[in-house]
Amino acid sequence: MDRFEGHIAGIGTASGTRLVIGRWDTSPFGAFTDVMIEDAAGRRTLLAPGQEIAEYVGATYTFDDVVLTPVSCTLTVDRLVVEADDLRVRAGIGGVTPLGRLLGLVPPRLATHPRWLALINPVARLLVKGVATAGSAGHGRTEYYGATSARAITGATAVWHGADLGALAPVSPPVRFGFSSAPPRPQLVSVTTSIRRPER
Repeated sequence: MDRFEGHIAGIGTASGTRLVIGRWDTSPFGAFTDVMIEDAAGRRTLLAPGQEIAEYVGATYTFDDVVLTPVSCTLTVDRLVVEADDLRVRAGIGGVTPLGRLLGLVPPRLATHPRWLALINPVARLLVKGVATAGSAGHGRTEYYGATSARAITGATAVWHGADLGALAPVSPPVRFGFSSAPPRPQLVSVTTSIRRPER
């Protein structure tokens, strides 16, 4: 079982482009940040900081384009700043969301356990549109998303290939990288992602 611990930011923009930023503090590859982008036409792009990470993520999720590029990420108590290739993102972070308060009721050890996540997956799908806690994006891998807190993203600016993506908007329609999307309301989620790869 591979474990990734860190944060996922889901950001929608007025242009229709949606971004999912994974800032991983611990993982099989050490600390890194990657960015998944789906534009208004549905084209999906992965920005990954190295070939090994790109291959792993590309075997777990689905993309039309993969770009190898350094990805810098600064996360503070009230701001997220990401720069990668032709992407620039600045996001303000606010208070705990209603989802975050609900997540806080579950002890972290239970909230991130694969068996628990498989059990509550049907409920999660009902509570938050497009979101699942257990499933597969294919390639024989089973994934579990264990969120322990969520904070609102209060505003964001994003530039991609020189174009301003517009004001902060819901992550809608849901992104299509894997079996689960980010919540429709832009937010920063503390999460442990566990991935079980098929035995060779």
